[in-house]
Amino acid sequence: MTIIANTLIALTGLLHIGFLVLEMFLWTGPKGRAVFRMTAEQAEATRVLAANQGLYNGFLAAGLFWSLIQAEAAFAFQLKVFFLVCVVVAAIYGAWSVKPRILLIQGGPAIAALVFLLMAS
Repeated sequence: MTIIANTLIALTGLLHIGFLVLEMFLWTGPKGRAVFRMTAEQAEATRVLAANQGLYNGFLAAGLFWSLIQAEAAFAFQLKVFFLVCVVVAAIYGAWSVKPRILLIQGGPAIAALVFLLMAS
C-alpha cells in the first residue's frame, strides 16, 4: 500500500509540475489556449493570473516531493496528508468555479493517493 501511495503522490507532484509549466510558460501559446479553449486575447488578458496560479501549483509539487524524501516517518506522513488535502481542496474549488473535469484530472490522483496512504498507516 505504501508503494502505491508514494507512486500516486509522485504522480500528483509531476502533474502539478506540468500545471506549472502550462500556466506559467505555455499559457498564451497554442497549447495553453487549446487546453483552456481561449482566444489569444483571452490568454493574454489572463496571463499574469495564470502565472500566479502556476506558481502555486509548483508549491504544491514541492511539498509533495518534500513529503517523499522526508526521513522522519511521522513528519513525512503529516506532510503527505497536508499537501494531498491541499490538492483535493484546490481540485474541488477548480471543479466548482471553472470546470467539473478538474476534480478528476487534478483531484483524482491526489484522492487515490490519500486513500492508499491512509490504508497503509
